[in-house]
Amino acid sequence: MIEALSSLITVRLNERADGVIILDQTRLPGEEVYLTLTCAKDVWEAIHALKVRGAPAIGIAAAYGLYVCARRIDTEDPVAFREELRKVKDYLSGARPTAVNLSAALERMEHVLDTHPMASVPVWKELLRREALAIREEDAASCRRMGEICLRLLRPGMGILTHCNAGHLAVSEYGTALAPIYLGQERGYGFKVFADETRPLLQGARLTAYELSKAGVDVTLICDNMASTVMRKGWVQAVIVGCDRIAANGDVANKIGTSGVAILARHYGIPFYVLGPTSTIDLSCPDGDAIAIEERDPGEVTEMWYSARMAPKEVKVYNPAFDVTPHELISAIITEKGLFYENNE
Repeated sequence: MIEALSSLITVRLNERADGVIILDQTRLPGEEVYLTLTCAKDVWEAIHALKVRGAPAIGIAAAYGLYVCARRIDTEDPVAFREELRKVKDYLSGARPTAVNLSAALERMEHVLDTHPMASVPVWKELLRREALAIREEDAASCRRMGEICLRLLRPGMGILTHCNAGHLAVSEYGTALAPIYLGQERGYGFKVFADETRPLLQGARLTAYELSKAGVDVTLICDNMASTVMRKGWVQAVIVGCDRIAANGDVANKIGTSGVAILARHYGIPFYVLGPTSTIDLSCPDGDAIAIEERDPGEVTEMWYSARMAPKEVKVYNPAFDVTPHELISAIITEKGLFYENNE
C-alpha cells in the first residue's frame, strides 16, 4: 500500500475490541479526526451521517459494530442472546438502504450462530469477532484483486475520470475504482485522473481529490458538469467508478450523477468500467428499477456547504443519494472473481 495512505485507516477495532474506531469523513479534508463508536446508536448514526461511507467500509463497520454490541449483551442464555443480537442487527440494517454490503455483512454475522447452534454464548461472541475480522481481510484482498484485473485494461499515461469516492477511504485498503490507479502509481504508470466534484455531498472534491493528492497521483478536480468538456478534449480514455449495488441483470446503483457520466462516455466512445466486490451483487434484485434509492435531507443541497442558504425557503428539493446506470451503458463489471463484459464474453 502507498505509504502516504497507510495512516488513513477507515475502520478498525480498538485494542480492547469494545469499540469501533472510524475516520470521520465528514471532517475531511480539513482535519483527520477519529471517533470511537461503542453502541448501536453510535454505529447507526455514523453510517447514516456518512461519517463512515463506501459500501465495503459500511459493511465492515456494521460487522465490527454488531460484534461490539454482542460483547455487551449480558446473558448466557442462547435464546435471549439471539433475540438481542437480532434487534441490533435489524436496527443497524436500516441505517442506509441502498448499499447491499450493509445488510449482507450483518446477515453473514448472524449466520455464524446458525452454523454453530450448540455453541455457548461466549463461544458465539468469539466466533462473531473472527467473522468480523474475516470480512475486513477479505475486503482488502478483494480490492487488490479487482485493481490487478482492471489494470490490465489500462495503459500508462491514460487519462481516467472517476465519480464520487471509491478509494482507500471507502474500503479497507486501496479502494475499488481507485485500486488500479494506486497499483499503477506504485508501478510508474503516470495516470492523469479527473475527479468529479460529486454534488451535493462533494465526495469527489473532499475525499477522492484528498486521498489521490496525498498519494502523489496527478489529479485534477472538475465540477460534475465539466465531464463532457474534458471528454471532448480527448483528455479521458477511461471512466472507472465503484458501486453500491449490482442487480441480477447488471444494472448498477452508484452515487447520484454516475448514470450521466455513463451516457457521456458512451457518446464519446470511452469505456465505462464498474468495480465492485461480489458482496455488492444482489441476485434477489432483478434489475435497477427494483433497487431502493435512498433520499436524503434537502439541506444537503440548499445549505450544507454555504454560509447562508442559497435557495428560496419555499422551493422543493429532490435529493436522491444514488442513481441507476443501465447495464447496456457499462463496458465491463469487474469483481474479485473476474471481468464481465456487457456482451457476456
